[in-house]
Amino acid sequence: MSALLRADGLELAYGDMVAVRDVSLEIAAGEFVAIVGSNGAGKTTTLRAITGLVRPRRGTVELDGERIDGLGPADIVSRGIAHVPEGRQLFPTMTVRENLELGARTPASRARRGETLDRVCALFPRLAERFGQLAGTLSGGEQQMCAIGRGLMSLPRLLLLDEPSLGLAPVMVTLIFENLRRINAEGTTVLLVEQNVRKALELSTRAYVLEQGRVALSGARAALLQSDAIKQAYLGL
Repeated sequence: MSALLRADGLELAYGDMVAVRDVSLEIAAGEFVAIVGSNGAGKTTTLRAITGLVRPRRGTVELDGERIDGLGPADIVSRGIAHVPEGRQLFPTMTVRENLELGARTPASRARRGETLDRVCALFPRLAERFGQLAGTLSGGEQQMCAIGRGLMSLPRLLLLDEPSLGLAPVMVTLIFENLRRINAEGTTVLLVEQNVRKALELSTRAYVLEQGRVALSGARAALLQSDAIKQAYLGL
């Protein structure tokens, strides 16, 4: 199966501090893949490299076999990658609808903005009820829904999500993850970064485990859930 996304030998640094060392991964179209690991393992930095927010010191990133590691974030979005960042990063003094519409910036997504808004509202009915409400007045879970909806507004082929469960109540985490499963089932490839290792592995088909900026383990969900190293380090078993 050919890869939709391939990263090879990534080394990423902030000044003299190397955050990611020789990370390689690939995702086929239609997959749901997770990157898991403890805080500071390099998960967020890896996503930021894929979306052009951090330039690799070494290594390459390819989408459909074409290198994108030299492109800026806007060009990468236009090629079909959307990034839902950690902490939501909504515009708090703009309405829910305005925040969502900001995601439709490419010509193709602008042309289908109404259709995509309807899809987002079908996924997250609470957003439709709060279209005119300022995003800064939403609950944490509603803000996460809005951030995911904004990402979907660009009509991505690949949706990257960074810690969507962070700071949310368990019932809201379950709801968000159910909707991510639905988004994937409807045809969007998903790459999820998550500290909640059990939830991430239950949701994904494959996963990469990052430790100290390197891929320590990778494989299918079932194999990783049965791994003694995973059980001891992340599942408390």
